[in-house]
Amino acid sequence: MFKGEYSHSVDAKGRIIMPAKFREILGDMFVVTKGLDGCLFVYPNDEWENIENKFREIPLTTKDARKFSRFFFAGAADCEVDKQGRVLIPSVLREFAGLNKEVVLVGVLNRIEIWSKERWQENEYDDMDEIAEHMAALGLGI
Repeated sequence: MFKGEYSHSVDAKGRIIMPAKFREILGDMFVVTKGLDGCLFVYPNDEWENIENKFREIPLTTKDARKFSRFFFAGAADCEVDKQGRVLIPSVLREFAGLNKEVVLVGVLNRIEIWSKERWQENEYDDMDEIAEHMAALGLGI
């Protein structure tokens, strides 16, 4: 399980340091793709395989499913950590997420989210009480 928040920089070659706690779970190879809300999603290979299997079951007659699968899978890239703990994020993904200088890596259960620091700071959590009520209705009370 991924958890925590880490701040790092993007170097001149487009690499970021993957926190050691995340590397322990990710292994050397993993998948990075376009995420929601303007960030990138990072999945360990076994979790990515689960996602692929779920998408294989969705009928192609569903327009939203086709559109979302194109968005999600066309942007996907296999990535690996180098000996210094850095990951090269493909330029198309860096552009999508606005990753220029400072980034924030956030552990969210089965995935890591990579945010530009600016976008991460724009997230507002003023409505958490209301959202918590909705989550409780889904059976996710805390």
